[in-house]
Amino acid sequence: MGVYRVLARPLLFRADAEWVHDRAVRVAEAVGKVPAVCDAVAKHYGATDPRLAVEVAGMTMSSPIGLGAGFDKNGRAVAGLGALGFGHVEIGSVSVDRSDGNPRPRLFRLPSDEAIVVHYGVPNDGADAVAHRLHGRRNGVRLGINVVNTNRGIAASEHEVIDDYVRAVRRLQGHADYLCLNLSCPNTEDGQHFFLRRGRLELLLHALAEVGIERPVVLKVAPFARPAELDGFLTAVGGTEFVRGFSVNLPPGKPAGLAVPEKMPGAVSGRPAERAANRTIRELYAAVDRKRQVIVGSGGVFDADDAYRKIRLGASLVQLLTALVYRGPSVVREINRGLPELLSRDGFASVREAVGADVRT
Repeated sequence: MGVYRVLARPLLFRADAEWVHDRAVRVAEAVGKVPAVCDAVAKHYGATDPRLAVEVAGMTMSSPIGLGAGFDKNGRAVAGLGALGFGHVEIGSVSVDRSDGNPRPRLFRLPSDEAIVVHYGVPNDGADAVAHRLHGRRNGVRLGINVVNTNRGIAASEHEVIDDYVRAVRRLQGHADYLCLNLSCPNTEDGQHFFLRRGRLELLLHALAEVGIERPVVLKVAPFARPAELDGFLTAVGGTEFVRGFSVNLPPGKPAGLAVPEKMPGAVSGRPAERAANRTIRELYAAVDRKRQVIVGSGGVFDADDAYRKIRLGASLVQLLTALVYRGPSVVREINRGLPELLSRDGFASVREAVGADVRT
């Protein structure tokens, strides 16, 4: 990690953020296409401590640490990224139709805050292209596909939005270990508040039930502004059997005190997202059916302490993304090495025992 910070990062930060991001995906894609290289990387970076193994919604993973959606938008580099030590990789967001997303520039670094500002607007190749790319994928790291409404740059009707999700799920679910429905994308016309209206979420879940869901489904939501919003959301989900968990998205807008120009568009990930994310994890864990549903935590995860804090607040899985930008690819290995020490310190024999420890007591 020190080599990355001292040598690689200063050079990379001189280039455009999106250009660097795309090249990083290409490198991971190339690694994944050569099994011998991919296996060698996995041997060096992979999680080996049995205390890290988790079982979530019927899926066994070698580590609770996963890669959040937004890094590999189109499923190009699943094998190469999984070799870094992730227990799961979530790709996307993917919509039923191809989208170019928002105009550039749309990705910005805030080094003084260890943050990035994201205004991509979910560019992706579309469900058909991603499904074709994933066909015949070699079994390995658990794969989640994050599904979103197509960003066409204009507001869509209620029926159009729901139909968009349903068609994407129908096309993609056979290629995923789980699906994550992005219900709160902060960078699209329809994404921020559409499903806060309880009836819309009920319509979506009913439509998906009619299609026939074959994989566990996680619902990705932004931090709730008021307890009534959380209560209404969980009431709408009700006893829907295929909904097995909830994931925390970025809040729209900018947290106070950031070193960022007022007119810079987008949502903020990294350190500034941590407080709101942790609050939402705690609130969800206290309210959900823990026998059936889990929490996927993200926001400001840079080291083992950050990940462990989310686990103790109620997250069974923890995702990162921005840490790769600031700490480099070895950050996953460092977290996987640090977590067992924290578990031992607190007398836990496994990650599962630690989940929600700060909320239960």
